[in-house]
Amino acid sequence: MALGLAGCATVAWYGQAARGQIEILSKREDIVEVMADPATSPDLRERLRTVLEIRDFADSSLGLPDSRSYTLYADLEREAPLWNVVATPAYSVEPETWCYPLVGCLAYRGFFRRTRARELAEKMASQGFDVAVFPATAYSTLGWFSDPVLDSMLDLSDPVLAELIFHELTHEMLYVRGDTAFNEAFATFVGRLGTQRWLSRQDDPAGLRQWQTMQALDRQVTTALLNARERLAQHFDQVSDPERLAMAKQKEFERLKDDLRALAARHDSGRIDAWLSRKLNNAHLALIATYESGVAAFESLYRGECDADLACLYERARALAESTPERRDRFLQDGH
Repeated sequence: MALGLAGCATVAWYGQAARGQIEILSKREDIVEVMADPATSPDLRERLRTVLEIRDFADSSLGLPDSRSYTLYADLEREAPLWNVVATPAYSVEPETWCYPLVGCLAYRGFFRRTRARELAEKMASQGFDVAVFPATAYSTLGWFSDPVLDSMLDLSDPVLAELIFHELTHEMLYVRGDTAFNEAFATFVGRLGTQRWLSRQDDPAGLRQWQTMQALDRQVTTALLNARERLAQHFDQVSDPERLAMAKQKEFERLKDDLRALAARHDSGRIDAWLSRKLNNAHLALIATYESGVAAFESLYRGECDADLACLYERARALAESTPERRDRFLQDGH
């Protein structure tokens, strides 16, 4: 499975992927046993108890896989298990892809060490690509292994932790080889829907309202990013002169920063601040599109044809998974 996590077909890459996956497997411990250990701190014990509650809800209420994934814990003692590199040509918003035997072509390449990810990013930047490196707090081995909860995941708030676990379990339930946009849109929608349902069961109306407010703001940020990507795509399609392309690109990213500053003036948001602190490029927008551009299609399917029934949503998603790439692309674009 390490062959398929992310990356180019090179011996060096496969070696680091195998070592990274083996490290995670070797450090797994049963959460129940960790909680029973007198040496476990009260804070860690409480966080793991929350994980088990989320995991039970995923199975009993969301119909996600009843596997051992996220019933185990691994402490890697680092910020993230791996770092992904996203790259686009200087005048394109379409990401480069790397292909693997088991999962097909993906729009990113992953490394278990940040320095290796930065090396690739610097190399591709020197060749004229727009690049971005981002930490992956978790990833799914699609059921080949029992994926553990990692120490980096426990720093997240309860709603974000729940959404992440639901997201990764959705990958374990349904995954289309080589169709990153479909896989991520489906998992993103199920993750958020599952989180809303889970919070509704917590008897914490204030917490649910706070999460809903955060989601509404996140949608505004995402809309600004996707709108900028669409405008850039139009420029790149319609203009051929390099100087005009460079000028249009600069103006669009300045406009995007203005849009984000306007949001920041009205809302106190760490996510907006994070985007404003970055030197944005096409790769950042490609990353957002990979996860977000098809979410509305699943929202429409769930609310409309499926009448808010999860079983129906899963059935329709499986049917789409068995259809053609062209059919899935049409669905992600127009919801039909």
